[in-house]
Amino acid sequence: MPQVKPIYLMNGPNLNLLGLRQPEIYGRETLGDVEAAVAALAVELGLVVEAMQSNHEGQLVDWIHAARERAAGIIINPGAYSHTSVAILDALNAFEAPVLEVHISNIHKREAFRHHSYVSGRAEGVIAGFGTEGYLLALRRMKSLVSG
Repeated sequence: MPQVKPIYLMNGPNLNLLGLRQPEIYGRETLGDVEAAVAALAVELGLVVEAMQSNHEGQLVDWIHAARERAAGIIINPGAYSHTSVAILDALNAFEAPVLEVHISNIHKREAFRHHSYVSGRAEGVIAGFGTEGYLLALRRMKSLVSG
């Protein structure tokens, strides 16, 4: 039986503080809560998810490079790197499977510098403003993308 490739669930800077940092914007759920909800849905959908978070751009790039051989898709919340990182965009452009971008808040209702995301130009879809539920929506969409 062939090994099922995982979906990488990648979170960028400051998402380790989810539930503590600006709860009026990002809510009170922790990253652990989000990862547990995604893992539970993954089982229901017949997927495997590997969750990872880093505050370091180079680590995220390294994980994306590793995903080229290991992952069926990437769901990424690049955090502030969405708006600044050509390096993450270039790494994602070298990844040939589906990419979905998630933002907890609606970046288009926030400061002007948050309105542009480099990652969006590579992503098959962008989910923004649905709170942490956006991760579950992304996983459901990813199921369709990797199954069809």
